[in-house]
Amino acid sequence: MNPYLVPGLVVVVLVTIGIGVYGLRFARTTSDFLVASRSVSPSWNAAAISGEYLSAASFLGVAGLVLRYGVEVLWYPVGFAAGYLALLLFVAAPLRRSGAFTLPDFCEVRLRSTRLRRLATTFVLFIGALYLLPQLQGAGLTFATVTGGSYAWGALLVGVVVTANVAFGGMRAITFVQAFQYWLKLTALAVPILFLVLQWQSDGRPAVTPPAGAVFPAATSVVIEQDAVLDGIGPVTAGTTLHFAAGDPVPKVSTVDATFGAYWLQPGGDSGLLGTYSLILATFLGTMGLPHVLVRFYTNPDGASARRTTLVVLAMVGLFYLLPTLYGVLGRVYTPQLLMTGRTDAVVLLLPEAALGSGHLGRLLGALVTAGALAAFLSTSSGLLTSIAGVIFTDVLPPGRSGSVRDFRLATVLAAAVPTTMAIFVSDMDVSRVVGLAFAVAASSFCPLLVLGIWWRGLTDAGAIAGILVGGGSAVVAVFVTVLGADLPGNLAEFAAQPAAWTVPLAFFVMVVMSLLTSRRVPADVGATMLRLHAPESLRS
Repeated sequence: MNPYLVPGLVVVVLVTIGIGVYGLRFARTTSDFLVASRSVSPSWNAAAISGEYLSAASFLGVAGLVLRYGVEVLWYPVGFAAGYLALLLFVAAPLRRSGAFTLPDFCEVRLRSTRLRRLATTFVLFIGALYLLPQLQGAGLTFATVTGGSYAWGALLVGVVVTANVAFGGMRAITFVQAFQYWLKLTALAVPILFLVLQWQSDGRPAVTPPAGAVFPAATSVVIEQDAVLDGIGPVTAGTTLHFAAGDPVPKVSTVDATFGAYWLQPGGDSGLLGTYSLILATFLGTMGLPHVLVRFYTNPDGASARRTTLVVLAMVGLFYLLPTLYGVLGRVYTPQLLMTGRTDAVVLLLPEAALGSGHLGRLLGALVTAGALAAFLSTSSGLLTSIAGVIFTDVLPPGRSGSVRDFRLATVLAAAVPTTMAIFVSDMDVSRVVGLAFAVAASSFCPLLVLGIWWRGLTDAGAIAGILVGGGSAVVAVFVTVLGADLPGNLAEFAAQPAAWTVPLAFFVMVVMSLLTSRRVPADVGATMLRLHAPESLRS
């Protein structure tokens, strides 16, 4: 095992805790814990948003996709980054001007409905838990992969550290932690890639061949980790070791039972073109409905700051996504065996030693990217837990208990309990699939609610409730059908696996039609509310 791995992981955990303790000095009131007293500058907030948004699916998954499918999947990081363009154009400034603390708060501010607020609370908890579970699961899988330790201990470690930081420091402390973790993740990818590109050039710049024509650069032994069928070899059981000479072609995997792979993605996956467009729609519009992203805009001083924050996030996220692409390209040269084992998501973790050897440099850089992966789990989990805890604090705890810092800490523990417990006992769910489904649910519920609620005076509470129940509810049903592995015939399986292409238009349609049918329920003060959302603060004052 790499001797630098454990010290590197320990340093990341200790620094994260240390920054959280430092942030605790500034967290005194309930507003500090929920929205950092709405005083976070655009630059700090942009770094924090980028830190929490760039999860393991970005840090590890994008490189794995490029390794497996090539440039054809570059739309995937483009969809993630473009989601902030939609936020910038439609949501960021009005959402901040609403004065809300959480998404359920916004629902009541805009539509004056306690029923809609309760429904929004339910969806925030579901989306947050659905997104938090794969973060903890991915942490456990990475911990087991790189250290040989227990999966459960890795998931529990991240769960405990994140819970402690959020419970004791709230949004104030998490802002500092996530900003630090963005720069750590960027450094963890940027520094090794410089050495890897230099090594690639010194090796005579070997050709980056497509997966179908990839060859082993040197004599290689590959341990098959899952049952698979390899073209030209046949069925191979888990644990089998295959030996290849330099120049041997990499066998194509016909089928494989991959826990950490991304075979559900297109092109090259099991879905058709509809699945591709559906996932693009989910990533583009789902960002607009992710509770842990939206809650950060409540921390800006005003609407103009929220717009500037989003613009800086676009630049930061776009810069980051250049790096995993390079790892995927170089992975085709130095780690083609990952195409056989189905563990293409591990290319970022394994590439430094594969290209630079097992000397001190290769191991140090390997430890650095592993530390960056841990930061990805920690930062995204922190943002998710903060958003879930905020909603539990304001909408779930009994009214007599809600209102103190102590109760926010109780809400944090309650928010972490279920996802952490599930992550410990569920280790075989497809991480990338669950993240994609979380985006689909967010795009089918909160995206229509925010767009219509901010830009259309005619939206009613009945229309919003119906749209969320029909569109978001359909996406939730698709999640359960997909995760539970139900056997559906033909196109139904594709519709369930990638539901955004039909659930998002359905939610918009139902919201509009039902609002028109219940036009008498438009709030009497809708004019004043719309003015509050769209007029700059300087004009209102």
